[in-house]
Amino acid sequence: MIFHSPAYLFLLLLLLPVVGWYLYRLRNAQATLQLSDTRVLARQDKSLRVWLIHVPFVLRVACITLLSIALARPQLSNRWQSESTEGIDIMMALDISGTMMAEDLKPNRLEAAKAVASEFVNARVNDNIGLVVFAGESFTQCPLTTDHAVLINLFQSVKFGMIEDGTAIGLGLANCVNRMKDSPTKSKVIILLTDGSNNRGEIDPQTAAQIARTYGIRVYAVGVGSHGQARVPVQTPYGTQYMMMDSEFDEATLRQIAATTGGEYFRATDNQSLKRIYEQIDQLEKTKIRVREYAKRSEHFMPFLIAALLCLLLDMLLRHFVLRTITE
Repeated sequence: MIFHSPAYLFLLLLLLPVVGWYLYRLRNAQATLQLSDTRVLARQDKSLRVWLIHVPFVLRVACITLLSIALARPQLSNRWQSESTEGIDIMMALDISGTMMAEDLKPNRLEAAKAVASEFVNARVNDNIGLVVFAGESFTQCPLTTDHAVLINLFQSVKFGMIEDGTAIGLGLANCVNRMKDSPTKSKVIILLTDGSNNRGEIDPQTAAQIARTYGIRVYAVGVGSHGQARVPVQTPYGTQYMMMDSEFDEATLRQIAATTGGEYFRATDNQSLKRIYEQIDQLEKTKIRVREYAKRSEHFMPFLIAALLCLLLDMLLRHFVLRTITE
């Protein structure tokens, strides 16, 4: 049995002060009579009124209890459900080269990418997700895991300068493929986020894309950067200086990577467009859930309501006819 409005059951707490007050009055309302010998009274049978003296109070308590249950609307449900859930594997390849410090996204491309990616991770509760970072080299920041809290903490520790500068897109992709190739999961996805052109590493991006396709891995490539020029901080002997750089990059290669693997290419020119891209990928890669459910609920408050009314009626009959008292 379930209740449609279980909050009404809190009305039962009102019984505690009611019972306490009744016991207090009962204790202070006892009359006393001094007798030399009570043996005569012991042989007397108790009248019906004595046996029924506490019944009205019990009926009132029962009435409150039954009304509270009736207001909570008890229901019976006949229900069966069959559900199967399958998560997917997602490796996120994040560019942490110097150009990711450009401030056309706020506060910069790298921090914006980390914030949006963390929201994406929190929304994918059933998936195995990992993180690979790359610049001039590549390494695995977090292998595939369902412990998303740990993954997000590792996301926050990513920063520019962790590895040698450059843009080794092919190495980053190959590292992701290596982490996913032996997984038994049917659906495997790489989200590649970069703002540059491949200029480092021993593996060509197209070769890495061909390997990914061999293992049935789709790549969603996200190019980050506004059109035109962007301001980039540069460390000098005189402190941080800013320079302007062209934010154009090798979109053709990213499109080819996505097309080769059956994925898609997106371009993020600001924070909002980057967020929309991750939302779109989230819709494209929905976790497969199959649910078959049947439910039938029936109301069962009426018996409790009728019983409460009967208790109230019986209480009134007892107090006005059987246990009636005469007062001046």
